[in-house]
Amino acid sequence: MKRSHILMSLFGLFALVGTIGCSSNAEEKKEEDVKFLVTSPLLKDTLATKDYVCQVHSIQHIEVRALEKGYLQKIFVDEGQYVKKGQLMFQIMPVIYNAELQKSQAEANYVGIELQNTKRLADSNIVSKNELALARAKFDKANADVTLAKTHLQFTEIRAPFSGIMDHFQVRLGSLLDDGDLLTTLSDNSKMWVYFNVPEAEYLDFKSHHDDNMKHVRLVMANNELFDQPGEVQTIEADFNNETGNIAFRATFPNPKGLLRHGETGSVRMTVPLKNALIIPQKATFEVLEKKYVYVVDKNNTIRSREITIGAEMPHIFVVQSGLNKGDKILLEGLRQVKENEKIHYNFVQPASVISNLGLYAE
Repeated sequence: MKRSHILMSLFGLFALVGTIGCSSNAEEKKEEDVKFLVTSPLLKDTLATKDYVCQVHSIQHIEVRALEKGYLQKIFVDEGQYVKKGQLMFQIMPVIYNAELQKSQAEANYVGIELQNTKRLADSNIVSKNELALARAKFDKANADVTLAKTHLQFTEIRAPFSGIMDHFQVRLGSLLDDGDLLTTLSDNSKMWVYFNVPEAEYLDFKSHHDDNMKHVRLVMANNELFDQPGEVQTIEADFNNETGNIAFRATFPNPKGLLRHGETGSVRMTVPLKNALIIPQKATFEVLEKKYVYVVDKNNTIRSREITIGAEMPHIFVVQSGLNKGDKILLEGLRQVKENEKIHYNFVQPASVISNLGLYAE
């Protein structure tokens, strides 16, 4: 009886060992069957798009101020209204300035009569030529006073210096104004000046190439939509900012529909040529704590994560600034299926083929 129990135990142990061995062999075979796609960075010249935070300004944006003292008698426009050049916007009470004009005209008439009388006397040699000259000087001064009074009267009418859009009012009807008080602002939005800062190295690239790819830029608006009109870099400021190492560029954008307004923000998208750029697919990277990594396959087919620095980003690809070399092998797919220091089997895919067929290499 004891012997039969011992035999049965031995048979069970052999069966268990056999099962474990078969299972282990199956797993090893399964691991051998799993092959990952591996590629290398592609070294080539390319064009990269870079975005720069920008400020949008009207081509003309001014403060409209009172030119004379007085009460604001009339407002002929409304906030947000489009006004044409020369259109009457505000009227300051002109009563005092009308009175000054009438007084100046009366004095000019009086001095004019005196000049005529003095001229007749001078012609008869009754008065000297000096008295005639003095009378003529008084007449000229009186006419100058009339011109000045007319100018002050004209200043009671505030007209648009150019066509544009009104901002909100800083005063209300009946307000007592002093000369120089702010009434509103006026913006000409037919064209927009967009300012953005460029680092020194990229400025040097721009000046070295200065072709249409870099001069012509696009505007990404605050809603992440692309503005429908292209812009052109026309002006670069004279000096670098010593604190930031940047220099300001100014691009001009036509604004035929009036969509852009003074004070908006967005991003200027510039196309920059890159020489000998190291390109990898975006899908070959993963992120940890806002840092980019790739899995590099060493000569023993073991994968190890490596941090990389991204120099530029384009659809589906990254331009690597540092962290990789041309000959490095990186894991293209299955990033979530492997672990650090794991040994893998793989098929190598030429980088040019990967870049040209990115949509085919989906996990």
